[in-house]
Amino acid sequence: MQETSARLLRLLSLLQARRSWSGAELADRLGVSGRTVRRDVDRLRELGYPVQATRGTAGYQLGAGAALPPLLLDDDEAVAVAVGLRTAAGGTVTGIEETSVRALAKLEQVLPSRLRARVNALQSSTVLATDAGPRVDAGVLTVIAGACRDHERLRFDYSSHDGAASFRSVEPHRLVHTGRRWYLVAWDADREDWRSFRVDRIQPHGPTGPGFAPRDPPDGDAAAYVTRGVSSVMWRYRARVRVHAPAQSVTERVPPAWVVEAIDEQTCAVDAGADTPHMLAVYLGALDCDFDVAEPPELLDQLRKLAGRYRRAVP
Repeated sequence: MQETSARLLRLLSLLQARRSWSGAELADRLGVSGRTVRRDVDRLRELGYPVQATRGTAGYQLGAGAALPPLLLDDDEAVAVAVGLRTAAGGTVTGIEETSVRALAKLEQVLPSRLRARVNALQSSTVLATDAGPRVDAGVLTVIAGACRDHERLRFDYSSHDGAASFRSVEPHRLVHTGRRWYLVAWDADREDWRSFRVDRIQPHGPTGPGFAPRDPPDGDAAAYVTRGVSSVMWRYRARVRVHAPAQSVTERVPPAWVVEAIDEQTCAVDAGADTPHMLAVYLGALDCDFDVAEPPELLDQLRKLAGRYRRAVP
């Protein structure tokens, strides 16, 4: 009986690790016959696990049931879930703090001491460098995440940074968390272009749908798209600078939101920005390359001041 129970646990672990298994694959992994696999699957069903069988290929997969059966987690997965629950309990998502604490209490009750020590060490050694951002509703995140997963159109009311209200119909692509705010990256059907939306300003309309064919993400990376967009909105001063260095080496030195375009093998153009002309001049100087600037006038004035200051510093 002990051998059968251990085999059931291993079978359950395999079904949770991958979407679909053939009967032959499971039999090979478990070292048993196909008939034994079928009996063990029936036992799991009796215990409440919704194991679905596909006719013809004899494939098995663990489906969703009416109630949540026990889950098997390996060591790394258990630590990741525990840390995630602790973070959620004090994070920027509203409505899940108490639930996260209850789930964490259940998990930590059964964690082996070695894993509990790993969780405590990671949590106590981690410090958030940013202030908490706007709170977002867990239900709104769930609706958006489901629409992204299922490739279903999403409709919502949106409030822009200046308070202007609008109705949007989008093809949602990804949720991006910057550490302070949640953003939705989506294809705006009315504007026929990619847009990023702050989730705390979204009020979804149900239901979602219809479905759509996924598009390639903007700039090949949704997170980078949000980073560039957020930074560019915050900039007060911008400049397009010609830098006398290869694009690849310049890209490694500039802030992530700056855009570098190769002109030739030894020259590139950089779309740069900062909150003040002084900071923009300092960033450019830190490139340690020759560069040409035509505008804005505030940046030119700042560069002249810095050039004079540096000359006076040399005996």
